[in-house]
Amino acid sequence: MTCPLPPNLPAAAAMAAARRPDAPALIENGRSWSFADLYRQVRIAASAFLAYGLRKGDVVAIWAPNQSEWIVAALGAQSVGAVITPLNTRLKGKEAADILRRSRARMLLMVGQFLGTDYPALLAAEELPDLARTVLFDDPGTGGWTMFLAKGQGPEDPRIDVRMAAVGPDDPSDLLFTSGTTGAPKGVISSHGQVLRLFQVWADTVDLREGDRYLVVNPFFHTFGYKAGWLACLLAGATILPLRVFDTAEVLRRVVEDGVTFLPGPPTIYQSLLAERNGVAPGRSSLRVAVTGAATVPPILIERMRSELGFETVLTGYGMTECGVIAMCRVGDQVERISHTCGKALDGLELKCVDDQGHAVPTGEAGEILVRGFGVMRGYLDDPAATAEAIDAEGWLHTGDVGVLDEDGYLRITDRKKDMYITGGFNCYPAEIEKLLCEHPKVEMAAVVGMADERMGEVGKAFLVLRPGLSADAEEIIAWARGTMANYKVPRAIEFLDSLPKNAAGKVLRAELKDRQSQPGITAGAP
Repeated sequence: MTCPLPPNLPAAAAMAAARRPDAPALIENGRSWSFADLYRQVRIAASAFLAYGLRKGDVVAIWAPNQSEWIVAALGAQSVGAVITPLNTRLKGKEAADILRRSRARMLLMVGQFLGTDYPALLAAEELPDLARTVLFDDPGTGGWTMFLAKGQGPEDPRIDVRMAAVGPDDPSDLLFTSGTTGAPKGVISSHGQVLRLFQVWADTVDLREGDRYLVVNPFFHTFGYKAGWLACLLAGATILPLRVFDTAEVLRRVVEDGVTFLPGPPTIYQSLLAERNGVAPGRSSLRVAVTGAATVPPILIERMRSELGFETVLTGYGMTECGVIAMCRVGDQVERISHTCGKALDGLELKCVDDQGHAVPTGEAGEILVRGFGVMRGYLDDPAATAEAIDAEGWLHTGDVGVLDEDGYLRITDRKKDMYITGGFNCYPAEIEKLLCEHPKVEMAAVVGMADERMGEVGKAFLVLRPGLSADAEEIIAWARGTMANYKVPRAIEFLDSLPKNAAGKVLRAELKDRQSQPGITAGAP
């Protein structure tokens, strides 16, 4: 039975602690935290934020992989009314600094080192006028997380309850940046109440249960790892098992040793697990539920996930940052439906497909997908024009995706109106990547399209026009791109052209470029 919704996200941790104080809330590096332990740490962090003068509405940025400090920092900041903005761990300094400036973040909590990257060094040359303090989770010194927490009055600080009581369902909870067709990231504002309701409905729909052990492979900086990840665990009373880096052998080890029951992720992770099972047979597996999406899921993959990995339930869904989760398949749906659709609208949301004039198309015909309901974002940060373009006067969010609704309301995505493609579960926006490529001193023009890839779903291919009199090879461009943009954005192949194909209005003909993909191009290895 679903409990009444808490008024804000930190209250979800408080309710879980009251309901199951001694049950395991989080297991990390062999250490188990109870729900009472986790909420106590949240309150310690909240008191520290108060000591540093954090005010309601201030923005706190978090730049770190999946780890306990991420959760504690987020809930601690939200406890005193702050808004969190997560940063993708793959961003380069320029990309991260742009988000910090545009969000006017007052504090940044991050790791110093991750996967060989020195995060403070990435920001060393950036002007960040609003940023008052940076705290490193992995620094034992005065600029580190432990010393930061010590500045507060501890979990019994009476100011915490006063500030937390002032955070209501309509207050903003987070600001997640998502790229757009203009190439500039947009800040999506969500509120506590809508996030809690949406992901309580999601947890119920996908059958996330009290006592489940959820291995959170999806990154916390993404809706899937944050809201449909650790937050959903707090709402359901499930155990959070954070995974910092996806490694097939490590996932299989955790499945066996930690008794993982719930394992969402993009299709690529299941393909990797099937390729290297290391003795995890269905009869020995604790796995119960898989939730996937972001790419087509072949029926054979679903069958193998059940027969070879031991999943009882495999579900697919559809969402976007502007509306968290939009549609989900239901437990008990047939394999063909799970494979060929992304489910039907979550309870409380409406879906329709419309033509170019905005009129609803008949069942079975393709049109732009529109969604309406409580899950739709409050708007884009400092961009009323973009908000009005995305959400019409009747409250319908225009997704930019094209799909077909069947007679039962199940949605099949047929095209992406906005040219976006998805690499290993990460959204890639050609306009953003093209803008970055054009900053290369030898590149005059760039156009990027997605091309099919068996392992990643899709990868980028860049068509480049070089500046007059200059020459370059693919390896040179790729090496430069790896230092300039997140690695999932780096094109996998390069083709040099004398000019880009355009229509009479000067718009690049992407369809024509996609037709050229059968030509060899120059492939430049995995980024």
